[in-house]
Amino acid sequence: MKSVEQHISDLLGLVATPEATELDLLKAHGTVLAEPVVSPVSLPGFDNSSMDGYAVHAADLAGASSEAPARLPVVADIPAGDPDPTAIRPGLCARIMTGAPLPMGADAVVPVEWTDGGAAEVLIDRPTGPGSFVRRRGEDVEEGATVLRAGARIGAGEMGVLAAVGRRSVPVHPRPRVVVLSTGEELVEPGRPLGPGQIYESNSYMIAAAAKDEGCEVHRHGFVGDDPATVWDTLEGLLVRADVVITTGGVSMGVYDVVKEVLTRQGTVEFTQVAVQPGKPQGFGTIGPDKTPILTLPGNPVSAFVSFHLFVRPVLRRLRGLPPNPLPSVRARLTAPVGSPPGRRSYLRAVLAGPSAPDELPTVAPAVRQGSHQLSALADANGLLVVPEDTTELPAGASAEVLVLPDR
Repeated sequence: MKSVEQHISDLLGLVATPEATELDLLKAHGTVLAEPVVSPVSLPGFDNSSMDGYAVHAADLAGASSEAPARLPVVADIPAGDPDPTAIRPGLCARIMTGAPLPMGADAVVPVEWTDGGAAEVLIDRPTGPGSFVRRRGEDVEEGATVLRAGARIGAGEMGVLAAVGRRSVPVHPRPRVVVLSTGEELVEPGRPLGPGQIYESNSYMIAAAAKDEGCEVHRHGFVGDDPATVWDTLEGLLVRADVVITTGGVSMGVYDVVKEVLTRQGTVEFTQVAVQPGKPQGFGTIGPDKTPILTLPGNPVSAFVSFHLFVRPVLRRLRGLPPNPLPSVRARLTAPVGSPPGRRSYLRAVLAGPSAPDELPTVAPAVRQGSHQLSALADANGLLVVPEDTTELPAGASAEVLVLPDR
Protein backbone atom coordinates (compact mmCIF):
# COMPACT_ATOMS: atom_id res chain seq x y z
CA MET A 1 0.00 0.00 0.00
CA LYS A 2 1.26 3.48 -0.76
CA SER A 3 1.34 6.36 1.67
CA VAL A 4 -1.23 9.11 1.96
CA GLU A 5 1.40 11.68 0.98
CA GLN A 6 2.45 9.74 -2.13
CA HIS A 7 -1.14 9.40 -3.29
CA ILE A 8 -1.77 13.11 -2.87
CA SER A 9 1.40 13.84 -4.85
CA ASP A 10 0.27 11.49 -7.64
CA LEU A 11 -3.12 13.18 -7.84
CA LEU A 12 -1.63 16.67 -7.95
CA GLY A 13 0.46 15.54 -10.89
CA LEU A 14 -2.75 15.29 -12.93
CA VAL A 15 -3.60 18.99 -12.78
CA ALA A 16 -2.09 22.45 -13.14
CA THR A 17 -3.33 25.91 -12.18
CA PRO A 18 -5.49 27.13 -15.09
CA GLU A 19 -4.84 30.27 -17.11
CA ALA A 20 -6.51 33.48 -15.97
CA THR A 21 -9.71 34.82 -17.47
CA GLU A 22 -11.26 38.27 -17.08
CA LEU A 23 -14.65 38.25 -15.34
CA ASP A 24 -17.12 40.97 -14.36
CA LEU A 25 -17.19 41.59 -10.62
CA LEU A 26 -20.31 39.65 -9.66
CA LYS A 27 -19.32 36.71 -11.84
CA ALA A 28 -15.91 36.74 -10.16
CA HIS A 29 -17.44 36.22 -6.72
CA GLY A 30 -15.97 33.10 -5.13
CA THR A 31 -13.08 32.83 -7.59
CA VAL A 32 -9.37 33.44 -6.95
CA LEU A 33 -7.47 36.48 -8.21
CA ALA A 34 -4.80 35.62 -10.77
CA GLU A 35 -2.96 38.96 -10.51
CA PRO A 36 -2.53 41.63 -7.84
CA VAL A 37 -4.90 44.59 -7.97
CA VAL A 38 -3.33 48.06 -7.80
CA SER A 39 -5.57 51.00 -7.00
CA PRO A 40 -5.66 53.76 -9.65
CA VAL A 41 -7.22 56.14 -7.12
CA SER A 42 -6.81 57.23 -3.53
CA LEU A 43 -9.45 56.30 -0.96
CA PRO A 44 -10.90 58.64 0.05
CA GLY A 45 -10.26 60.64 -3.08
CA PHE A 46 -10.60 63.96 -1.21
CA ASP A 47 -10.81 65.26 2.35
CA ASN A 48 -14.39 64.75 3.53
CA SER A 49 -16.60 64.82 6.58
CA SER A 50 -17.21 61.71 8.66
CA MET A 51 -20.27 63.27 10.33
CA ASP A 52 -23.31 65.40 9.63
CA GLY A 53 -22.40 68.75 11.15
CA TYR A 54 -20.49 71.96 10.44
CA ALA A 55 -17.15 72.54 8.74
CA VAL A 56 -15.20 75.06 10.81
CA HIS A 57 -11.85 76.63 11.58
CA ALA A 58 -10.94 74.84 14.82
CA ALA A 59 -9.31 78.00 16.17
CA ASP A 60 -12.72 79.75 16.10
CA LEU A 61 -13.98 77.36 18.82
CA ALA A 62 -11.29 77.99 21.42
CA GLY A 63 -12.96 78.45 24.80
CA ALA A 64 -16.44 77.40 23.60
CA SER A 65 -18.65 75.89 26.32
CA SER A 66 -22.29 75.24 27.09
CA GLU A 67 -22.33 78.46 29.15
CA ALA A 68 -20.55 80.48 26.45
CA PRO A 69 -21.04 78.76 23.07
CA ALA A 70 -19.24 79.96 19.96
CA ARG A 71 -21.56 81.72 17.53
CA LEU A 72 -20.73 81.34 13.80
CA PRO A 73 -22.60 82.44 10.67
CA VAL A 74 -23.47 79.56 8.30
CA VAL A 75 -22.46 80.62 4.79
CA ALA A 76 -22.98 77.39 2.79
CA ASP A 77 -24.64 73.98 2.71
CA ILE A 78 -22.44 71.16 1.36
CA PRO A 79 -24.21 67.87 0.53
CA ALA A 80 -22.44 64.62 -0.30
CA GLY A 81 -21.50 64.58 -3.97
CA ASP A 82 -21.38 68.40 -4.20
CA PRO A 83 -19.31 69.15 -7.36
CA ASP A 84 -18.79 72.85 -6.61
CA PRO A 85 -15.74 73.78 -4.54
CA THR A 86 -16.50 75.82 -1.44
CA ALA A 87 -14.24 77.96 0.73
CA ILE A 88 -14.85 79.47 4.15
CA ARG A 89 -12.93 82.21 5.91
CA PRO A 90 -12.10 82.29 9.62
CA GLY A 91 -15.11 83.24 11.72
CA LEU A 92 -17.52 81.47 9.33
CA CYS A 93 -18.71 77.87 8.91
CA ALA A 94 -20.59 75.65 6.47
CA ARG A 95 -23.24 73.05 7.18
CA ILE A 96 -21.89 69.73 5.84
CA MET A 97 -23.21 66.21 5.35
CA THR A 98 -21.39 62.88 5.89
CA GLY A 99 -19.11 62.16 2.92
CA ALA A 100 -19.24 65.70 1.56
CA PRO A 101 -15.95 67.36 0.54
CA LEU A 102 -14.36 69.52 3.21
CA PRO A 103 -14.43 73.16 2.06
CA MET A 104 -11.15 74.97 1.49
CA GLY A 105 -10.03 76.81 4.59
CA ALA A 106 -11.84 74.50 7.04
CA ASP A 107 -9.72 72.14 9.14
CA ALA A 108 -12.33 70.35 11.30
CA VAL A 109 -15.95 69.22 11.46
CA VAL A 110 -18.24 69.68 14.46
CA PRO A 111 -21.00 67.03 14.82
CA VAL A 112 -24.50 68.45 14.71
CA GLU A 113 -25.05 66.99 18.20
CA TRP A 114 -22.63 69.60 19.60
CA THR A 115 -24.74 72.44 18.20
CA ASP A 116 -28.20 73.94 18.20
CA GLY A 117 -28.61 72.85 14.52
CA GLY A 118 -28.95 76.41 13.25
CA ALA A 119 -29.32 77.04 9.51
CA ALA A 120 -28.26 80.73 9.28
CA GLU A 121 -26.23 80.90 12.46
CA VAL A 122 -25.09 78.06 14.69
CA LEU A 123 -24.17 77.85 18.37
CA ILE A 124 -21.40 75.35 19.17
CA ASP A 125 -20.97 74.33 22.80
CA ARG A 126 -17.45 72.85 22.91
CA PRO A 127 -14.02 73.25 21.29
CA THR A 128 -12.41 70.82 18.84
CA GLY A 129 -9.00 70.29 17.30
CA PRO A 130 -7.76 70.39 13.70
CA GLY A 131 -8.60 67.21 11.82
CA SER A 132 -11.55 66.24 14.03
CA PHE A 133 -14.17 64.19 12.15
CA VAL A 134 -12.30 64.63 8.87
CA ARG A 135 -11.44 61.72 6.57
CA ARG A 136 -8.17 62.66 4.91
CA ARG A 137 -7.47 61.93 1.25
CA GLY A 138 -5.68 58.59 0.88
CA GLU A 139 -5.89 57.65 4.56
CA ASP A 140 -7.46 54.29 3.59
CA VAL A 141 -5.70 53.58 0.27
CA GLU A 142 -3.12 55.65 -1.56
CA GLU A 143 -3.08 55.77 -5.35
CA GLY A 144 -0.74 53.04 -6.66
CA ALA A 145 -1.07 50.83 -3.59
CA THR A 146 -1.73 47.10 -3.95
CA VAL A 147 -5.16 46.47 -2.43
CA LEU A 148 -5.51 42.72 -3.15
CA ARG A 149 -2.81 40.15 -3.73
CA ALA A 150 -2.79 37.41 -6.32
CA GLY A 151 -4.36 34.32 -4.81
CA ALA A 152 -6.95 36.25 -2.81
CA ARG A 153 -10.39 34.67 -2.79
CA ILE A 154 -13.06 37.15 -3.80
CA GLY A 155 -15.69 37.34 -1.10
CA ALA A 156 -17.95 40.17 -0.05
CA GLY A 157 -15.15 42.27 1.45
CA GLU A 158 -12.89 41.84 -1.56
CA MET A 159 -15.80 42.68 -3.85
CA GLY A 160 -16.30 45.93 -1.97
CA VAL A 161 -12.63 46.86 -2.31
CA LEU A 162 -12.58 46.10 -6.05
CA ALA A 163 -15.65 48.23 -6.69
CA ALA A 164 -14.34 51.04 -4.47
CA VAL A 165 -11.14 51.37 -6.54
CA GLY A 166 -13.14 51.39 -9.77
CA ARG A 167 -12.56 47.87 -11.09
CA ARG A 168 -15.37 46.61 -13.30
CA SER A 169 -13.68 43.27 -14.01
CA VAL A 170 -10.70 41.30 -12.73
CA PRO A 171 -8.42 38.48 -13.95
CA VAL A 172 -9.25 35.31 -12.04
CA HIS A 173 -8.77 31.58 -12.19
CA PRO A 174 -12.15 30.21 -13.29
CA ARG A 175 -14.12 27.91 -11.04
CA PRO A 176 -13.27 24.25 -11.76
CA ARG A 177 -16.13 22.37 -13.38
CA VAL A 178 -16.65 19.20 -11.37
CA VAL A 179 -18.86 16.29 -12.45
CA VAL A 180 -19.93 13.83 -9.74
CA LEU A 181 -21.17 10.32 -10.56
CA SER A 182 -21.99 7.32 -8.37
CA THR A 183 -22.41 3.71 -9.49
CA GLY A 184 -24.38 0.76 -8.20
CA GLU A 185 -27.46 -1.28 -9.12
CA GLU A 186 -28.62 -1.07 -5.52
CA LEU A 187 -29.02 2.72 -5.59
CA VAL A 188 -32.32 4.59 -5.60
CA GLU A 189 -32.86 8.35 -5.95
CA PRO A 190 -34.08 9.90 -2.65
CA GLY A 191 -37.83 10.39 -2.63
CA ARG A 192 -38.60 7.20 -4.55
CA PRO A 193 -39.76 3.95 -2.93
CA LEU A 194 -37.11 1.39 -1.98
CA GLY A 195 -37.21 -2.15 -3.28
CA PRO A 196 -35.65 -5.24 -1.71
CA GLY A 197 -31.89 -4.87 -1.32
CA GLN A 198 -31.91 -1.21 -2.34
CA ILE A 199 -30.54 1.89 -0.59
CA TYR A 200 -30.92 5.60 -1.18
CA GLU A 201 -28.08 7.17 -3.12
CA SER A 202 -26.29 9.72 -0.93
CA ASN A 203 -22.67 9.84 -2.13
CA SER A 204 -23.21 12.08 -5.13
CA TYR A 205 -25.14 14.61 -3.02
CA MET A 206 -22.43 14.59 -0.35
CA ILE A 207 -19.49 14.90 -2.76
CA ALA A 208 -21.26 17.51 -4.90
CA ALA A 209 -21.92 19.60 -1.79
CA ALA A 210 -18.31 19.24 -0.65
CA ALA A 211 -17.05 20.36 -4.08
CA LYS A 212 -19.38 23.37 -3.99
CA ASP A 213 -18.06 24.23 -0.54
CA GLU A 214 -14.61 24.32 -2.16
CA GLY A 215 -15.77 26.95 -4.65
CA CYS A 216 -16.34 24.71 -7.67
CA GLU A 217 -19.04 24.69 -10.31
CA VAL A 218 -20.64 21.29 -9.82
CA HIS A 219 -22.79 19.05 -11.98
CA ARG A 220 -24.27 16.11 -10.09
CA HIS A 221 -25.16 13.48 -12.63
CA GLY A 222 -26.44 11.17 -9.93
CA PHE A 223 -25.75 7.50 -10.50
CA VAL A 224 -25.70 4.68 -13.02
CA GLY A 225 -25.99 0.93 -12.61
CA ASP A 226 -23.35 -1.74 -13.02
CA ASP A 227 -23.53 -2.21 -16.79
CA PRO A 228 -20.03 -1.46 -18.18
CA ALA A 229 -21.25 -0.09 -21.52
CA THR A 230 -23.69 2.27 -19.77
CA VAL A 231 -21.02 3.47 -17.36
CA TRP A 232 -18.56 4.24 -20.16
CA ASP A 233 -21.15 5.93 -22.36
CA THR A 234 -22.23 8.06 -19.42
CA LEU A 235 -18.67 9.09 -18.59
CA GLU A 236 -17.94 10.00 -22.22
CA GLY A 237 -21.08 12.12 -22.37
CA LEU A 238 -20.13 14.02 -19.23
CA LEU A 239 -16.61 15.02 -20.29
CA VAL A 240 -17.78 18.04 -22.26
CA ARG A 241 -18.77 19.78 -19.02
CA ALA A 242 -15.93 18.59 -16.79
CA ASP A 243 -12.53 19.85 -15.73
CA VAL A 244 -12.42 16.90 -13.34
CA VAL A 245 -14.67 13.87 -12.84
CA ILE A 246 -15.26 12.33 -9.41
CA THR A 247 -16.87 8.90 -9.14
CA THR A 248 -17.82 6.88 -6.06
CA GLY A 249 -18.19 3.12 -5.93
CA GLY A 250 -16.95 0.25 -8.05
CA VAL A 251 -13.22 0.53 -7.33
CA SER A 252 -12.50 -2.35 -4.96
CA MET A 253 -11.93 -6.08 -5.60
CA GLY A 254 -15.52 -7.25 -6.14
CA VAL A 255 -16.92 -8.97 -9.22
CA TYR A 256 -19.25 -6.04 -9.89
CA ASP A 257 -16.76 -3.21 -9.34
CA VAL A 258 -17.67 -1.73 -12.70
CA VAL A 259 -15.71 1.54 -12.56
CA LYS A 260 -12.48 -0.36 -12.10
CA GLU A 261 -13.43 -2.79 -14.87
CA VAL A 262 -14.33 -0.09 -17.38
CA LEU A 263 -11.46 2.31 -16.72
CA THR A 264 -8.78 -0.35 -16.52
CA ARG A 265 -9.44 -1.04 -20.23
CA GLN A 266 -8.56 2.56 -21.09
CA GLY A 267 -4.99 2.17 -19.86
CA THR A 268 -4.88 5.71 -18.47
CA VAL A 269 -6.35 5.12 -15.00
CA GLU A 270 -4.45 3.47 -12.16
CA PHE A 271 -6.12 1.65 -9.31
CA THR A 272 -4.22 1.34 -6.09
CA GLN A 273 -4.47 0.81 -2.35
CA VAL A 274 -3.54 3.55 0.07
CA ALA A 275 -2.49 2.88 3.66
CA VAL A 276 -5.50 4.69 5.07
CA GLN A 277 -8.58 3.78 7.08
CA PRO A 278 -11.24 4.31 5.75
CA GLY A 279 -10.71 4.69 1.99
CA LYS A 280 -8.06 2.15 1.06
CA PRO A 281 -9.13 1.49 -2.59
CA GLN A 282 -8.50 4.51 -4.81
CA GLY A 283 -8.20 5.23 -8.52
CA PHE A 284 -6.88 8.14 -10.56
CA GLY A 285 -5.89 9.04 -14.09
CA THR A 286 -7.28 10.73 -17.21
CA ILE A 287 -9.96 9.85 -19.74
CA GLY A 288 -11.14 11.16 -23.09
CA PRO A 289 -9.42 13.06 -25.88
CA ASP A 290 -8.67 16.07 -23.64
CA LYS A 291 -7.17 13.87 -20.90
CA THR A 292 -9.73 14.97 -18.33
CA PRO A 293 -8.63 14.03 -14.79
CA ILE A 294 -10.78 11.43 -13.09
CA LEU A 295 -10.65 10.55 -9.39
CA THR A 296 -12.44 7.36 -8.35
CA LEU A 297 -13.41 7.07 -4.69
CA PRO A 298 -14.73 4.10 -2.70
CA GLY A 299 -18.47 3.58 -2.46
CA ASN A 300 -18.85 3.40 1.30
CA PRO A 301 -20.13 6.85 2.29
CA VAL A 302 -17.61 7.58 5.05
CA SER A 303 -14.75 6.32 2.87
CA ALA A 304 -15.90 8.68 0.11
CA PHE A 305 -16.18 11.59 2.55
CA VAL A 306 -12.73 11.08 4.05
CA SER A 307 -11.21 10.47 0.61
CA PHE A 308 -12.63 13.75 -0.65
CA HIS A 309 -11.07 15.78 2.15
CA LEU A 310 -7.74 13.98 2.05
CA PHE A 311 -7.24 13.52 -1.69
CA VAL A 312 -9.74 15.46 -3.81
CA ARG A 313 -9.66 18.76 -1.94
CA PRO A 314 -5.96 19.50 -2.73
CA VAL A 315 -6.64 18.82 -6.43
CA LEU A 316 -9.58 21.22 -6.49
CA ARG A 317 -7.58 23.88 -4.66
CA ARG A 318 -4.85 23.72 -7.28
CA LEU A 319 -7.46 23.98 -10.05
CA ARG A 320 -8.81 27.09 -8.30
CA GLY A 321 -5.38 28.72 -8.20
CA LEU A 322 -4.86 28.12 -4.48
CA PRO A 323 -2.01 26.27 -2.74
CA PRO A 324 -2.99 22.57 -2.48
CA ASN A 325 -2.70 22.64 1.30
CA PRO A 326 -4.17 19.88 3.45
CA LEU A 327 -6.85 20.56 6.02
CA PRO A 328 -5.58 22.60 8.97
CA SER A 329 -4.74 20.55 12.06
CA VAL A 330 -4.55 21.04 15.82
CA ARG A 331 -3.41 19.00 18.78
CA ALA A 332 -6.18 17.91 21.12
CA ARG A 333 -6.70 15.76 24.21
CA LEU A 334 -8.65 12.53 23.69
CA THR A 335 -11.76 12.05 25.82
CA ALA A 336 -11.92 8.29 25.07
CA PRO A 337 -9.51 5.59 23.86
CA VAL A 338 -9.31 4.76 20.14
CA GLY A 339 -7.84 1.92 18.11
CA SER A 340 -6.50 1.55 14.57
CA PRO A 341 -5.36 -1.33 12.35
CA PRO A 342 -1.57 -1.68 12.13
CA GLY A 343 0.13 -0.21 9.06
CA ARG A 344 -2.74 2.11 8.14
CA ARG A 345 -3.33 5.72 9.11
CA SER A 346 -6.82 6.10 10.52
CA TYR A 347 -8.98 9.18 10.19
CA LEU A 348 -11.79 8.89 12.73
CA ARG A 349 -14.80 11.14 12.80
CA ALA A 350 -14.72 13.26 15.93
CA VAL A 351 -16.08 16.31 17.68
CA LEU A 352 -13.48 18.95 18.55
CA ALA A 353 -14.21 21.30 21.45
CA GLY A 354 -12.37 24.23 22.95
CA PRO A 355 -10.13 23.88 26.02
CA SER A 356 -11.62 24.23 29.48
CA ALA A 357 -8.75 26.51 30.55
CA PRO A 358 -6.41 28.84 28.60
CA ASP A 359 -3.31 26.69 29.24
CA GLU A 360 -4.96 23.39 28.20
CA LEU A 361 -5.36 21.65 24.84
CA PRO A 362 -8.72 21.44 23.08
CA THR A 363 -10.57 18.17 23.60
CA VAL A 364 -11.61 15.68 20.95
CA ALA A 365 -14.34 13.08 21.34
CA PRO A 366 -14.30 10.23 18.76
CA ALA A 367 -17.65 9.24 17.29
CA VAL A 368 -19.07 6.02 18.73
CA ARG A 369 -19.87 4.53 15.29
CA GLN A 370 -16.78 4.48 13.05
CA GLY A 371 -17.79 1.93 10.38
CA SER A 372 -17.18 3.11 6.80
CA HIS A 373 -20.89 2.58 6.07
CA GLN A 374 -22.09 4.47 9.16
CA LEU A 375 -22.96 7.89 7.85
CA SER A 376 -24.91 9.39 10.76
CA ALA A 377 -21.89 10.67 12.73
CA LEU A 378 -20.81 12.90 9.82
CA ALA A 379 -23.48 15.47 10.61
CA ASP A 380 -21.96 16.14 14.06
CA ALA A 381 -18.29 15.68 13.22
CA ASN A 382 -16.14 18.80 12.87
CA GLY A 383 -12.80 17.01 12.78
CA LEU A 384 -10.94 13.89 11.70
CA LEU A 385 -8.89 12.34 14.49
CA VAL A 386 -5.59 10.99 13.12
CA VAL A 387 -4.08 7.73 14.39
CA PRO A 388 -0.65 7.19 12.76
CA GLU A 389 0.33 4.04 10.84
CA ASP A 390 2.66 2.82 13.61
CA THR A 391 0.06 3.24 16.35
CA THR A 392 -2.70 0.73 17.07
CA GLU A 393 -4.27 2.47 20.06
CA LEU A 394 -4.33 5.79 21.87
CA PRO A 395 -5.57 6.01 25.47
CA ALA A 396 -7.98 8.57 26.85
CA GLY A 397 -6.07 11.71 27.78
CA ALA A 398 -3.45 11.27 25.06
CA SER A 399 -2.57 14.14 22.76
CA ALA A 400 -3.55 13.53 19.13
CA GLU A 401 -3.61 15.35 15.81
CA VAL A 402 -7.05 16.42 14.55
CA LEU A 403 -7.76 17.67 11.05
CA VAL A 404 -10.31 20.50 11.22
CA LEU A 405 -13.16 20.05 8.76
CA PRO A 406 -14.45 23.15 6.92
CA ASP A 407 -17.19 25.16 8.62
CA ARG A 408 -20.65 24.32 7.43
